Amino acid sequence: MFEKVLIANRGEIALRVLRSCHERGVRTVAVHSEIDTEALHTRLADEAICIGPDDPRRSYLNIPAIIAAAEITGADAIHPGYGFLAENPEFAETCAQCGLKFIGPTPGQIRQWGDKVKSRALARSLGLPVLEGTELATNMDDAVDKATALGFPVVLKASGGGGGRGMHVIQTEEQLRAVFQAARSEARAAFGNEELYFEKLIERPRHVEFQILGDEHGNIHVLGERDCSIQRRHQKIIEEAPSIALSDELRSDMASTIRRAMKETGYVSAGTLEFLMDETGSLTFLEMNPRIQVEHPVTELVMGIDLVAEQIRIAEGLPIELPAPNLAPRGHAIECRINAEDPDTFAPSPGTITEFHMAGGTGVRVDSGVYGGWRVPPHYDPLVAKLIVHGPTRAHAIAKMRRSLAETIIGGIRTNIPLHRRILEHPAFEEGRISTRFLDEFSP
Repeated sequence: MFEKVLIANRGEIALRVLRSCHERGVRTVAVHSEIDTEALHTRLADEAICIGPDDPRRSYLNIPAIIAAAEITGADAIHPGYGFLAENPEFAETCAQCGLKFIGPTPGQIRQWGDKVKSRALARSLGLPVLEGTELATNMDDAVDKATALGFPVVLKASGGGGGRGMHVIQTEEQLRAVFQAARSEARAAFGNEELYFEKLIERPRHVEFQILGDEHGNIHVLGERDCSIQRRHQKIIEEAPSIALSDELRSDMASTIRRAMKETGYVSAGTLEFLMDETGSLTFLEMNPRIQVEHPVTELVMGIDLVAEQIRIAEGLPIELPAPNLAPRGHAIECRINAEDPDTFAPSPGTITEFHMAGGTGVRVDSGVYGGWRVPPHYDPLVAKLIVHGPTRAHAIAKMRRSLAETIIGGIRTNIPLHRRILEHPAFEEGRISTRFLDEFSP
């Protein structure tokens, strides 16, 4: 069992990992930038160490500084959370070289799934249904040839991207010529990889993803699915579990296919396989994220399992411990991501939080790393809190989320709570008539 875990992240996910560690009797080390000296994860950890200035490249992405902090504090392991270094195989390798356990998949598995073109080929070889797409586009002319052969409209994507970033919907050859070089530069700056490829555009897909856990003993568990169709600019803002779009037969078939495929690869730790569902109900593989997801709490609530605690157990070499042998979802859960941003223009809204009152009551969970008086900095992701509710049915969960959003008070900054309330009150959402184009088509 680990004695001390360093958490290489900040905000709500750092606090989320800290809680699971403390419940297991494991001491924690928080790393932080200069501006995060009084952050909640820093204040609640057993030890805290500053690793650099506000710029994440010089702090939360600074591998030597993080490794040095782990060695100075005598940590046994490092949990990367999500974002930052969570999908960086070099970081996982450096941890191993320094005698530190990386709480996540192996470096090879991160590398295997991190490249989107290679992961599509791997998924296809494992028998997963894969969306029609292309190989890498080497230059402008090659990009035009590949997109034309695939057939417009297409989606131009960064091979090293993820989380909905680095994507452009391309309707015509002229539009492609206008954005290709800019997309390359964007991908290089964001991911350190300028390679691009194309996928066929599905006009009104649902975004459905499956949660998995694997351990070193060969166990693979598929812990249901989440529907993440409510998105803004390819960024998820509302997630729910389970997905009402899946029949019991499709759910069972997909779970069996995924379990067999991931067992074949020997996958270890938490991971998520993401799919797009077209209007006929067919699922095609989109990408695999070898880490814990932002939206993992909805799975935890319907499955009654602590996914982060299981990540830690798996890293300790223990088998997965489920609360029941044949685990099935119980009830329905919804998560709203509350961001520090203008609800209409989506412009960031950093600043000092003057009031902070989050909703409570039966079946209400709040994951947040902020507090009243804390200044939301402009340097990082604008996520302020995740509001998650659980009810016996989807209708109950919607009603509970409406009530919880109405109770939430965050002063001093603007948030997207008004947008969430409009979405939750929209008849199309209530009826489950949703897709990734919901905000474009229904303009709640």
